[in-house]
Amino acid sequence: MSERATYVLVDGENIDATLGQSILGRRPNPHERPRWDRLLQFAEDAWGQPATGLFFLAANGELPMPFVQALTAIGFRPVPLSGASDDKVVDIAIQRTLVELSRRDADVMLASNDGDFIQQLEPLVGPGRRTALLAFREFRNAGFVPLFERGLEFHDLEYDVKAFNDRLPRIRIIPIDEFDPNDFL
Repeated sequence: MSERATYVLVDGENIDATLGQSILGRRPNPHERPRWDRLLQFAEDAWGQPATGLFFLAANGELPMPFVQALTAIGFRPVPLSGASDDKVVDIAIQRTLVELSRRDADVMLASNDGDFIQQLEPLVGPGRRTALLAFREFRNAGFVPLFERGLEFHDLEYDVKAFNDRLPRIRIIPIDEFDPNDFL
C-alpha cells in the first residue's frame, strides 16, 4: 500500500496578481515573490507526509523556461496549459484536478484566493481527508467561510507558511471613528 500524500495545487497567477495588484500596487520584483519551495516544505511539516506540488501555468504565448526549470528543481511538477484566449485554463485545470482528487485517498492544499474553486473543493472537505487553503487572509474569497466551518484549514501565505523573505505591506482597516476623509483626498 502506498503512503498517503498531500497534493499542493498552486494557482500561481492568482497569487501573483493578488500580490501585485492588491498588496504591492505594482508588478512584484523577483525577490518579493513567494518562495515556492516553502509551500512544499510547509505541507510536509504541517501534515507529516510527503507533498506533491502541482504548479499550474498558462502558457498560451511562451513558456517561461527558467521559471519552469526552477519549479522542477525545487520539487514541483509544472503543469503548462494552453487554450482559447477567453479560457481560464489554470482555473479549469485546477477544478478538474480537485474533482479527480475527490476520487483518491489524498489530502489537498490549494494555494489561491480565487472563489472559482469552491464548488470543486467542497466535496473534499470533511472527515477522512485534510484540506487547506493557502492564501492571503485579507484577500481570500468570502465563499470559503462555510468550508472553514466544516473543517477546511486556513494558512496565511506570509504569516503561517512564511513564503516571503520580506514583510509585505498590509492594508490598515480603519475604524470608522478614526476615519478622516482628508487622509484620502
